[in-house]
Amino acid sequence: MKHKANAPHVCCDALQQRKFPALSFLLPAVLLLAGCGDLPAPAQVRAAWRSSEALLLDRQGEPLQRSRVDKQLRRLDWVPLAAISPTVLPAVLGAEDRRFYQHHGVDWRALLSAGADSLGGEPRGASTLSMQLTGLLDADLRASGQRSIGQKLGQLRAALALEQDWGKAQIAEAYLNLAPFRGELVGIDAASRLLFGKAPAGLDQREALILASLLRAPNAPPERVAVRACALAHYLRASSSCASLRALTLASLGAPQQALPGPNLAPELAAQLKPQPGQQLRTSLDAGLQRRVRAILREQIAQLSGRNVRDAAAVVLDRQSGEVLAWVGQVGEGASARFVDGVLAPRQAGSTLKPFLYALAFERRLLTPASLLDDSPVALSTPAGQYIPQNYDRSFRGPVSVRLALAGSLNIPAVRTLLLVGLDDFHARLNALGLPLLQPAAYYGYGLALGGAEVQLIALSNAYRALANGGELSAWHLTPGKAQAGRAVQDAGASWLVGDILSDRLARAPAFGLDNPLATAAWSAVKTGTSKDMRDNWAVGFTERHVVGVWVGNANGEAMWDVSGVSGAAPAWRAIVALLGGSAQGPAMPAGVLRQTVRYQPEVEPAREESFLAGTEQARIELAASQLGPSIVYPAEGMIVALDPDIPISRQRIWLRASQAEGLSWWLDGQRLGSANGPLAWQPQPGLHRLGLGSSATQWRDSVRFQVRGMRPG
Repeated sequence: MKHKANAPHVCCDALQQRKFPALSFLLPAVLLLAGCGDLPAPAQVRAAWRSSEALLLDRQGEPLQRSRVDKQLRRLDWVPLAAISPTVLPAVLGAEDRRFYQHHGVDWRALLSAGADSLGGEPRGASTLSMQLTGLLDADLRASGQRSIGQKLGQLRAALALEQDWGKAQIAEAYLNLAPFRGELVGIDAASRLLFGKAPAGLDQREALILASLLRAPNAPPERVAVRACALAHYLRASSSCASLRALTLASLGAPQQALPGPNLAPELAAQLKPQPGQQLRTSLDAGLQRRVRAILREQIAQLSGRNVRDAAAVVLDRQSGEVLAWVGQVGEGASARFVDGVLAPRQAGSTLKPFLYALAFERRLLTPASLLDDSPVALSTPAGQYIPQNYDRSFRGPVSVRLALAGSLNIPAVRTLLLVGLDDFHARLNALGLPLLQPAAYYGYGLALGGAEVQLIALSNAYRALANGGELSAWHLTPGKAQAGRAVQDAGASWLVGDILSDRLARAPAFGLDNPLATAAWSAVKTGTSKDMRDNWAVGFTERHVVGVWVGNANGEAMWDVSGVSGAAPAWRAIVALLGGSAQGPAMPAGVLRQTVRYQPEVEPAREESFLAGTEQARIELAASQLGPSIVYPAEGMIVALDPDIPISRQRIWLRASQAEGLSWWLDGQRLGSANGPLAWQPQPGLHRLGLGSSATQWRDSVRFQVRGMRPG
């Protein structure tokens, strides 16, 4: 802090009127050679103090997180003199200003003695606490190496002026708070807590001696500080032994800095909110909820410790306002990448994108929750080769309704739905929902239906918030306040239908059972997801009032061992929802949605009450005969198979696969190859081929033509 004089004669006149003791004859020379400027009042200095830390508060004002913001110096709180141990000031005065209570800012006797010693070749300082404090208050008076004559005279003048308005206690308090003690540590609070792990009020005599010995040379080697502390203890006739002083000095100055006490509930938020040094910033978080969510994640990671799972993240959003109520980006010790915020790190979404795909199909009137999709093997040609999606359990269910397909997270029906709505349109919808995909649609291909894109947990949770709010998207925020203006990105009726399916326990039961980690006491709609190679695990959903998103995995990208969304993220998600509570009643059906009894012919699913967008309702759904029969899964119609020239043709095989083919046989170019009950390995032969699936050479249920290119057997 730098202060310049506006009226130099004011303080000069005050000094000249003051009665000084012996050697005050030097005062006129001081006033002649050095200007006289105004110095701040004690209250101004205290008000200008800025801690290097920022304090984040929760929505009720409870301390949530202390984070260092200023990386240059380490300052903590300003400590009143009465809150500093009585051992400190005597030690400091013994080291720096032994006649503190006798002089009026300048110790003329010590100054004269120091001058004589300097002439004799033994230079030493004679700066009083008041003189040193002026250097801490005014950069022009601060020494950087050897002080100039002008600086020294300026300090003399400023110290004399300082004591006109400041009391001794105020000078001592300001000095102890502004003085550098060691390295980056400035002020008694930082030095006490980070060197000794205690508040200034708890400093004992040995610690006070060490701190006082640091003032003259804050960065001196520990051994030299110990020698100085022993000498100071001898001068003050302290009871501390030199051996114990030396041991404590070497231990405290040689060890890493102590951890600061206080809240550490949301270390990830400082990077998001960017508070200023010394700022107390109120956030939208709930400290109690934040604490319990973090505990839930740690407990879940402990449960999964034997499955190579070390990281987890979770967010809780207020459904209406978009306020973030809990944000846990990392669980702490044991993490695979401790500085990665799992709330913001892009990870592969898995099946958590399927609800938005089906909502788009409902909105376009391409499907209804009662529509039947074929859950049987399919091979799709892509520029990169054949894409053959599979369900998580590797089984196929044949014709299945959209309700059961989404609730059971079936992959093949999702891919067939993507074929209906279009890859580019689904890609655009995800971007509109606040899930910015870094690559064009073609990059993801059909895998986009299964969550092949990377998303952030916070963005995904906010997209589910849009789903919960009738398709209206608005921004999430970390400070208290009302919801920002939103925009409709998805049809309200289609959004409600998806939420209705995601809350349907009976529809989920065939895949997950009735008693599973997704079943909650309050009404909730939820979707799980697992990325390929089991690297990411999700559970995201909403209740009447909240949106909860949980991610489990390894931040360093390692795969988990046999962990799915239901076993990994879902238990933590369920525990958080139980913590939040809520109504057992779901949201009311919006206008434009109606219920209708639907029956299937043949009865692939029991008759039930189903929800429809008005105009799409059906009382009866008949399945075409072609949808019921066996089919060839691989190879696909028109496929070209290239033989590998580096592998003998006798060692190469093509695996023939079929669906619902019990009792049927493979027929290739009119010749029976074998049973089609399971995959069959066929040694490829170059040329055009026709493959049939049937009971005889002439009675086929399905057939394809394909070509094999490459070398002929030699």
